[in-house]
Amino acid sequence: MPHYFHKYLSPIGNMTMTGDGERLTGLWFDNSRYFNELHLCNYGSDTMIPVFALTEKWLDVYFNGKIPDFIPPIHLIGSPFRMEVWGILQDIPYGKTMTYKEIATIIASNHGIKRMSAQAIGGAVGHNPISIIIPCHRVVGSSGNLTGYAGGVDKKLALLQLEARTLQQKC
Repeated sequence: MPHYFHKYLSPIGNMTMTGDGERLTGLWFDNSRYFNELHLCNYGSDTMIPVFALTEKWLDVYFNGKIPDFIPPIHLIGSPFRMEVWGILQDIPYGKTMTYKEIATIIASNHGIKRMSAQAIGGAVGHNPISIIIPCHRVVGSSGNLTGYAGGVDKKLALLQLEARTLQQKC
């Protein structure tokens, strides 16, 4: 199956999306910890395909301070553990946060074990391939501190502030 990429200029930094022709497979801030521009050599040239147009629409709605009411088709590729963590991320409501420890507790409960490492959760969260749409920015440290974010803590803060403003405007 062919692979494509497309660049998007967000209000808080350039982003790159990748897709398989039908589904979004990646969305990163350029220069993110796990984004490698050289990787795009396998994707040909910047190409607009329908899933990228839909992703741009989603991002435009989001960055304009509205809550998107749709999600572009996505295709996640990862270990069963990462897939489970990314599934929990998708359930974190807009404008809310969850701690790494809370996610670890959910995973431990799902597997009938006493505890799960919050650091292991952090590793899975950090490798989320579809930023913002799968809201890894909504995961915070136990005391509410803004711990690492692959795109940069400044971007994590900007995203959380945007969501807080949007919710305030709705009240």
